[in-house]
Amino acid sequence: MSEAATPERVLTIGAYGKSASSFFDALTRAGVDLFCDIRQRRGVRGSEYSFVNSKRLQTKLSELGIAYRHLPELAPSTEIRECQYAADEAQGVSKRARLELGSTFKELYTRNVLDQFDNGAFRSSLRGARRVAFFCVEGAPGACHRSLVSERLHIEWGVQVEHL
Repeated sequence: MSEAATPERVLTIGAYGKSASSFFDALTRAGVDLFCDIRQRRGVRGSEYSFVNSKRLQTKLSELGIAYRHLPELAPSTEIRECQYAADEAQGVSKRARLELGSTFKELYTRNVLDQFDNGAFRSSLRGARRVAFFCVEGAPGACHRSLVSERLHIEWGVQVEHL
């Protein structure tokens, strides 16, 4: 595998707590050239975050010259998400207020998703992308599976990670 296939930086971004302008400004300031949507469902209810509904998101990214890729294989399954919802309920915290993923979610996601993901093939497919952003909706990186993805890539590729 050629070293050129390794991006110089992996970034993560969420939508909650951001406006459309602050979201897209963060991506452009960071120099993102590949945006990886790792959600299972690519829609958000309500108008506040409609800018990250798939078609609108892809249109705006294209206008900004940022390539878009949907990676549903990195999305947690419904079963894994339901484990987190149960942990949130037990702690009395809402999805939008969560700051950290539960240990059961982390374990299941690592075993059933990350360990099955062919990150070598993904790395080869990057074709010169320098700054790759992983996206899901949660505001806090530690409350989202994107932090687990970026941590894995940091360990395996030795790439810097930045949470926008």
